[in-house]
Amino acid sequence: MKYSGMEVLIMGLGLHGGGLSSACYFARHGARITVTDLRDEKTLAPAITRLEEFCTAHSSGFGAKTAPIRYVLGRHETADFEQADMVIKNPGVRPDSPFLRAAKRVETDISIFLAASPARLFAVTGSKGKSSTASALHWALEQARSRGRLPGKTLLGGNITVSPLLFLDELSPEDDVVLELSSWQLGDLRGRRREDGTPLLKPRAAVITAIMADHLDRYGIMETYMADKRIIYQGQDRADVTVAGDDHWGRIFHRESRGRPLVYAETPLPEGVSGGWLDGSGGPGLARFYGTVPPGIKEGEILELVPPRPQAPGSHQKKNLLAAGLALADLGLPAALIRDSLAAFPGIEHRLEFFYEAGGVRFYNDSAATIPEAAAAALHAFDRPMVLITGGTDKMLNFRPLAEAAPRAKALILLAGTGSDKLIPLLRDKGVAFQGPLDSIEAAAAAALGAACSGDVVILSPGCASFGMFLNEFDRGGKWKDAVKRACGAD
Repeated sequence: MKYSGMEVLIMGLGLHGGGLSSACYFARHGARITVTDLRDEKTLAPAITRLEEFCTAHSSGFGAKTAPIRYVLGRHETADFEQADMVIKNPGVRPDSPFLRAAKRVETDISIFLAASPARLFAVTGSKGKSSTASALHWALEQARSRGRLPGKTLLGGNITVSPLLFLDELSPEDDVVLELSSWQLGDLRGRRREDGTPLLKPRAAVITAIMADHLDRYGIMETYMADKRIIYQGQDRADVTVAGDDHWGRIFHRESRGRPLVYAETPLPEGVSGGWLDGSGGPGLARFYGTVPPGIKEGEILELVPPRPQAPGSHQKKNLLAAGLALADLGLPAALIRDSLAAFPGIEHRLEFFYEAGGVRFYNDSAATIPEAAAAALHAFDRPMVLITGGTDKMLNFRPLAEAAPRAKALILLAGTGSDKLIPLLRDKGVAFQGPLDSIEAAAAAALGAACSGDVVILSPGCASFGMFLNEFDRGGKWKDAVKRACGAD
């Protein structure tokens, strides 16, 4: 096997599965694994248990006994990086880490996957909406395969917490892979090529969702943040498409990309521009193509790709579906198949996820809304009275968009954190009342239940990072759902 006997250092076991999946992949392929993480054994216990169970289950059957995993926890040792044949870094680790400078070779689970994958690739990035868009793409491709329109199978991975190394060994050229890629994951791919000299990242469709200020605590300015986002299309050519919005950054992306441009917008596009738009606030998502036209479609023909009322609420979600639909239509899939598939797409966990109803009140989990604009979009997604739970840890962002939308809520409940500290003066300037900041999700659930009446919706949409009170946004969303059900007296 290619990695048999290699010394592989996993930098960051983590809690989302990326480091764990990398360790399992290389152990399965005969490498000797060292795991190093700044967190301690107690924090990482669930991931360590899963890794040990994997190694026990695969201790034979690959020609040699799987070697025991070596752990260096609560610290990093420079000597481990110097001695490793290859370091697999967590995307959260800054590339200028002094430990990485000591390594002979640095890779990620994404770079290892892209170097070996034979499948057709769809790549999705953006500030908000990338998980929903990637999941909608995956959903519709699976629907097309269930109806005999495509051969092979469809897999989904990347930043959506599923490492593509989990399914790399089972792929064939007939398969499609949808990868959600964060700016950090893209930055790690800068300038990388395959052994034959072709670009490591060359997606058949590069889809870029809404661009907003984010991660400025790491990047400092938008231009640096966007430099990483741009990597998604830099390996494309005219056989590929770049799907981006009709805004400042989208126009820049389309000018720079060598892929064919497909534009998505809120209003009708000019004649001659390939792409799609929303037909009014309650209308469908429409599209048309010019120049290089997909099979089975007439040039300039108007297609309905997104139904007027998909299951995922909000016009921002409809735009995400439209972006996915454009990438699917460029493959030559029938517009009716795309529309019907996207109509049935249920949405995903932590993105305006409806999860419970009690006493006529509907409860939503939008924990993945980690920037103020995303929380503001949640307040525009419903036409019923809303109770909003928001706030948390700041990422050096501007909270004015959330403050501008806050009067739409009948009641506002703040979670404690540096982001809430920045939001409070803006709310007071606008005369918006609020409760809190509260220092537990249980207190927030109880306050929300007290403020809501039958017919209302209650939304956790923080607009902030989760650090401090929670491990991550997924932990926050899970604890919110549990707290609501306990507050409502559910078993």
